[in-house]
Amino acid sequence: MSTPHRLGRPADTGLHPLARGAATLAAVSALLCSLVGAAPAAPRAADAPHVDVRVNTQAALGRLPDTARGVNAAVWDSHMNDPEVADLMKAADVGAMRYPGGSYADIYHWETHTAPGGYVAPGTGFDSFMGTVRATGAQPILIANYGSGTPEEAAGWVRYANITKGYGAKYWEIGNEIYGNGHYGSGWEHDDHEDKSPREYARQVRAYAAAMKAVDPTVKIGAVLTTPGEWPDGVVGEGDSGDWNHTVLSAVADVIDFVSVHWYAGGADTTAEDASARLAGLPGELREVRSQIDRYAGAGSPAIGIALTEINTNTGGARLTARPNGLFAADAFMTALENGVFTVDWWNTHNGAGRITTVDGETDYGDMGMLSSGACTGDVCEPAPNTPFHPYYGMKMTGELGTAGDSMVAAASSAQDVSAHAVLRRDGRLSVLLVNKNPDEAQTVDLAYTGFSPSAAAPEVRRYARGDDDITAVAAGEVTGSQVTVPPYALITLTLDPRAGTGPGSSAAAAPGTPKLDGVTDTTARLSWGGAAGAARYLVQERDGAHTHLIGEATGTSVTLRNLPPGSTHTVNVLAADASGRFSAASAPLTFTTGTPSDATCAVTFQRDTSWGNGFVATVAVRNLGGTPITGWTVDWDWPTTGQTVSSGWNATFHQTGSHVRVTAPEGAGPLAPDGGSTASFGFVGANDGPSPEPKVFRLNGAVCSSG
Repeated sequence: MSTPHRLGRPADTGLHPLARGAATLAAVSALLCSLVGAAPAAPRAADAPHVDVRVNTQAALGRLPDTARGVNAAVWDSHMNDPEVADLMKAADVGAMRYPGGSYADIYHWETHTAPGGYVAPGTGFDSFMGTVRATGAQPILIANYGSGTPEEAAGWVRYANITKGYGAKYWEIGNEIYGNGHYGSGWEHDDHEDKSPREYARQVRAYAAAMKAVDPTVKIGAVLTTPGEWPDGVVGEGDSGDWNHTVLSAVADVIDFVSVHWYAGGADTTAEDASARLAGLPGELREVRSQIDRYAGAGSPAIGIALTEINTNTGGARLTARPNGLFAADAFMTALENGVFTVDWWNTHNGAGRITTVDGETDYGDMGMLSSGACTGDVCEPAPNTPFHPYYGMKMTGELGTAGDSMVAAASSAQDVSAHAVLRRDGRLSVLLVNKNPDEAQTVDLAYTGFSPSAAAPEVRRYARGDDDITAVAAGEVTGSQVTVPPYALITLTLDPRAGTGPGSSAAAAPGTPKLDGVTDTTARLSWGGAAGAARYLVQERDGAHTHLIGEATGTSVTLRNLPPGSTHTVNVLAADASGRFSAASAPLTFTTGTPSDATCAVTFQRDTSWGNGFVATVAVRNLGGTPITGWTVDWDWPTTGQTVSSGWNATFHQTGSHVRVTAPEGAGPLAPDGGSTASFGFVGANDGPSPEPKVFRLNGAVCSSG
């Protein structure tokens, strides 16, 4: 977003919030209706191409943590601790509940249960909240008051929660969206500190961490970051030496255990369809968060988690409770989890009615909550409190896909209208979630598998489609695992048994440990991993979408990969094979990037002079380190993510095709002197829609340069 999101008071909510708030099933239309609940209208055309979905169980994306599905809870919500809430959240396998509620965290004092300047509902105190957490079977994620609190107050909360009461509260964030304290010109987050800079926040995080861990060394401390590509990412405030993330991480990477980011697809007018399209950018944004942690934490980076502690279609207003947002919720939860976060926390449990609209033939109450608060906008009132809205069922469907300890694996779809996610269960079964985002047409999906052979038994099928008032079981024996037709605007989860004698369960080898990077050059990478019982050899596979290819093999627990391109990024898994050649489950993934040659014949320096949320100004300096002059130079690079472009430039000619940029020396430019005797400099204005990492490799007249 080019501007920050706001936490507004929903109109007439009564909550007084300050928060933001393969048998072919398509043979005939009637059979489709009976099997997967499609509405009789808008069947898929008989000659329409099928959607291809490939699932690769050898390309593991990581294990589902017990905190995977989460929700926010707010002290202004009088229904926060209704018994129905715990029942519903338990049924959806919610494992994390965040408290005391977004921006309220920075005015809330836990001991007195007060929030000066805001409303606190009866029955929403910390102990009452913990009763709901325990009844749900979840863990709390607690936000220590940074805006108007102190390290001592936070330490007192830790003492009460974990020493006095024995709650075992593990995750503690320091403040909410502190970057929104006005330091960058726009402020919505309360902050009493005279110095509102990221430097001061980092100093205080260290103080909070020291005080809180002195009480309970087992607590995990989280620092607030901006989401790459979203305001104020990249903005350097007055008197600062860097933007928020780089300033904070450079100062606290040695004392924190996780970072907290928020993701909203857009402002109040963003639809679920818009949000689904923008969801394609979330993996890149999360990769950039991990890259920033890598930069400052080094070898300690894997120990620092990423928490996506707020997410929704938009920042409040309208089009939030209807079916499209349920599809978005399912897709968003899994997309974030597949890309390395340990919790995804929906905003909000209850939030209150907003702008009333009609979406997909239903009333949309403009409510960011998963459950109704029973509030009204004008004379239009929500259903009874705690009635689930569609996003709740989207989240609940991800629980049908997998639970804690199961392995997420790669799945790829050939169509934008259909998203696919897959989980290899601990018992060897495979579950596949299909999301049809087309409101008008059913989608016939052809399924193919790598590393998994389904049995002839009919899969278990769960559906959430028009006409369903909950996740619904489809009759056994009516669907096979090679093809399924998904109704318009619907979710389908298939769970398949492996053919006897196949899959990781048939191997005598256990899964290897997660690989780690022991050393990297411009063309090599040395990896090692924890050994697996029963392993005769190990295979290192590189993943490209849902495809994998072998890039290394060893009988021991390390390997050196060679002939890698400079500045290239690779994601790998390790498989163990037993003496009979049967493969284990894949390890968790490792992503690494090779460097640039230290003995290159050229050197390029990329300097970002100034930045804002969706753009920047950069200067590039080029030197010729070879022994002969270079006349008529060109400099090439590729942007690491989509959405990065050169808008305009000077002191050179710029041309961009796709993500590739070529810069040509201006007419009349002199030669580049040998041995670094001269420097050619040029600058440009760049634009970015999403994260904007620096290019990894620069080439001068085709030769790879060193970077620095």
